[in-house]
Amino acid sequence: MRTWRERRGLSQLGLASVAGISVRHLSFLETGRSHPSREMIARLGTHLELVPREQNELLLAAGFAPAFTALALESEEMASVRAALRRIVTANEPFPAHVVDRGWNIVESNAGFGIFSLDADPFLLEAPVNALRLALHPKGMRPRILNFGEWSHSLLARLGRRVTLTGDPALAALYREVVGYAPHDPGQTDDAPELMVPLRIRYRDDELALFCTIATFGTPLDVTVSELAIETFLPADPETTAILQRLDHQENRARSS
Repeated sequence: MRTWRERRGLSQLGLASVAGISVRHLSFLETGRSHPSREMIARLGTHLELVPREQNELLLAAGFAPAFTALALESEEMASVRAALRRIVTANEPFPAHVVDRGWNIVESNAGFGIFSLDADPFLLEAPVNALRLALHPKGMRPRILNFGEWSHSLLARLGRRVTLTGDPALAALYREVVGYAPHDPGQTDDAPELMVPLRIRYRDDELALFCTIATFGTPLDVTVSELAIETFLPADPETTAILQRLDHQENRARSS
């Protein structure tokens, strides 16, 4: 309990106040002098903004059974989830979309993935493909990303926040690896203000500008489902839209011939 509280930057007084309990009671819970009920753990977990995996860990530490299942994505019970993910990424075509798990490993993607995998070293494309490693590695997308400084800065900031909030050693190891691929300087931005950082990437003879949106399941009752993120990439300008539609038309014509 104390570990999660400190990761959130809360004092005992701060957490006790929002949870509606006394500082003394919270102190006793953290030191083991008092044993919490499942209801108390759920209340504190809510105010600590714990995700299902972390709530399960808290329950187990207190001697209770987990509240959330943790099924493998490949299991029969997850067939409907896999089908939903496939429909979502396919519906985004001809624009790229993929689904990543807790560690940014790609578990589903659409035909637009070829924009990202072009010229990548084969070892980066061995399953499971890690989206961050592919994007930042010198033998991955890095040579083709035209605004690599600011794009990598954005990706590393997201990963760094996740490491701080979760304390996950696997994510910390991934951060230590990929931070070495990126410059410390986020790079120069255009004088014109932008609402979001686009991914500006070269694909063969074309230059593309894409915005990334991230979606998650709204009411997950399973740890695996709660940790999936659907990353869709949408054109940032009319030129990119036209290029991707042209490429899609060419590929469809080639498949039908």
